[in-house]
Amino acid sequence: MSDNLLNIPVTTIKGEQKTLADFAGKAVLVVNTASKCGFTPQYKGLEELWQTYKDQGLVVLGFPCNQFGKQEPGNEGAISEFCELNYGVSFPLFKKIDVNGSEAHPLFVQLKKRAPGLLGSEGIKWNFTKFLIGKDGQLVKRFAPTTKPQDISGEIEALLK
Repeated sequence: MSDNLLNIPVTTIKGEQKTLADFAGKAVLVVNTASKCGFTPQYKGLEELWQTYKDQGLVVLGFPCNQFGKQEPGNEGAISEFCELNYGVSFPLFKKIDVNGSEAHPLFVQLKKRAPGLLGSEGIKWNFTKFLIGKDGQLVKRFAPTTKPQDISGEIEALLK
């Protein structure tokens, strides 16, 4: 497995194979999400970031995860429908994954290694941890689940200049 974030394979919620290279030249906000979490209303803020900045080069990528309090129990169809109906989510969503442990998705393994959080490089504390990646594919910053999407708009704007 390459250490280059852009080469890591990911699968969309509809089953399409991609890599982050499909988003090369864009700033990327990667978020582990869940439909039944206290932070779930952040979907609205993430969608607002996407709508505000997508034409300037931002893409928001949501990765559903059921590892925290079993707050994402549904299958991909249920997740997609929930996000669209309740929050108008139109940014790309991906197949449900693990972000911690031996089955952690390689993208999150690399993100944690490059930006250790409260639990070090081994762990993500909860749903809606956010990672901002620059247009060059380099990790810029990690944000805690409690950081609201609108609170990182200044950092996104700086990346898009």
